[in-house]
Amino acid sequence: TRNMVTGASTADLSIVLVDARKGVSEQTRRHAYIASLLRIPHLVVCVNKMDLVSYDEDVFYGILEELTDWASQLQIPDITFIPISALNGDNVVERSKEMQWYGAAPLLYHLEHVVIAPDRNLADVRFPVQWVIRPMSDEHHDYRGYGGQVAGGVLRPGGEVVVLPSGQRTRIAAIEKWGGEVEVAFPTMSVALRFSDELDISRGDMVVEADDQPITGRELDAMICWMSQEPLRPGARYAIKHTTRTARAVVAELEHRVNVNTLSHEKTAALELNEIGRVRLRCSAPLMVDPYARNRTTGSFILIDEATNDTVAAGMILGAQ
Repeated sequence: TRNMVTGASTADLSIVLVDARKGVSEQTRRHAYIASLLRIPHLVVCVNKMDLVSYDEDVFYGILEELTDWASQLQIPDITFIPISALNGDNVVERSKEMQWYGAAPLLYHLEHVVIAPDRNLADVRFPVQWVIRPMSDEHHDYRGYGGQVAGGVLRPGGEVVVLPSGQRTRIAAIEKWGGEVEVAFPTMSVALRFSDELDISRGDMVVEADDQPITGRELDAMICWMSQEPLRPGARYAIKHTTRTARAVVAELEHRVNVNTLSHEKTAALELNEIGRVRLRCSAPLMVDPYARNRTTGSFILIDEATNDTVAAGMILGAQ
């Protein structure tokens, strides 16, 4: 689950492997559910080892029907099933002579031709400040820039912005990247901003448009994927990292865990390794967030065990206050 969440957090397409001999397992369902949580728009289910079931189309279509019925409850816009034998190369690069009953394209052709629509948010300006640039040299004695990666929206010189959480207003004087100034910046460009006014800005602050601001709050409602052998329990305390901002968080409430086989919500006293659940977190400092459905970057976070420095959870924000 750890590799699935971290590797797929910025993906446009996810591939889930199913062993044709064993059918749809709990791990298959968990990985597909995580793909839907991460709002990956395209899911490819490869039913592998078809050679070990004599390339039987009934086995393939049985798996297709079972997983399709289950996945109909999820938000997966596009799901494709491909029967393959990775060992023999069937339907991997070229169509399989052993599975003439499968009339669609092989895996590589599908990957090369799937239409990927940009899912980056270009409407809401979000610029988490990563570092303050003060060369303090004779040549650039008065220079002050703010570096980071654009997480949303389109930035242009002259635009009025607000710096959160302070609420200070200013205008963008210039946008710079390696090699000189630019007239526009958008996700996921790494740039430095200079402002018309001298402001007190530090790492973890966020630059946004004056009339389009994220939610600033200390309480988060979120879905999390738990990655630690030590269970998550209400009252536990962790470090939380959201964009470039770090704070401490306490688990105020564990609302439920998700049964990935039935997709039902179950009351529980703890989240175990690889389980997925909904929690309410109370943070020590305000965070500037958007729902994950609106912005993957400002809508996600990780929890860190400060004793071991291990990342113990990845979270997708549903709301905040």
